[in-house]
Amino acid sequence: MNLIKIGKFIAKKRKEKNLTQVQLAEILNVTDRAISKRECGRSMPDSSIMLQLSETLDISVNELLSGEELKMNNYDNQADITLIEITKEKEESDKRLLKGEIIFGIGGTILFILLLLTGVYLLNEYSSLLWLGITFIVVGIVEFSVAIFFALRIEQKAGYYECKECGHKYKPTYGQVLFALHVNRTRYMKCPHCKKRSRNKKVISDK
Repeated sequence: MNLIKIGKFIAKKRKEKNLTQVQLAEILNVTDRAISKRECGRSMPDSSIMLQLSETLDISVNELLSGEELKMNNYDNQADITLIEITKEKEESDKRLLKGEIIFGIGGTILFILLLLTGVYLLNEYSSLLWLGITFIVVGIVEFSVAIFFALRIEQKAGYYECKECGHKYKPTYGQVLFALHVNRTRYMKCPHCKKRSRNKKVISDK
């Protein structure tokens, strides 16, 4: 997806409507800096405002994502291309998230161990620093809990789980991911489609 092309198209349609960046930002309830970033091709319009932005500029969402006005005979074909591009971008984004989850989880675990060992060392070696040793341990536990929370949130949001029994691909709830027995990214969960429990594997695409 060509962000530069999309940004120029947004700027062109905004000017045709005689709107400044500040005025468009007020309509969309965002900052004028956010509008500027999108028109410069540094970011995509958020999905939460995409429909309102399209309506304000009097274009379709498909035209917005294509970065150009579409003729009716090209509309369906371009819609398919746009959908494919969005799907690819989501899959790439999910892959990056899952890689980040690994780094986040390993980093959080290492920091937890260091804080815990430091706290235990202080408790054993320096009776006068009892409060400091306890502080290290408590901070370590809190840090590890936060790291686990965000790692599991990424695990839930990025990609899908595929049921081993029926092949259905779905996004589980946070609670399902939290309490499911697992080995790496294979979790023993109940499929919402066939209602059977099996070892469901993490996959990137829903196709």
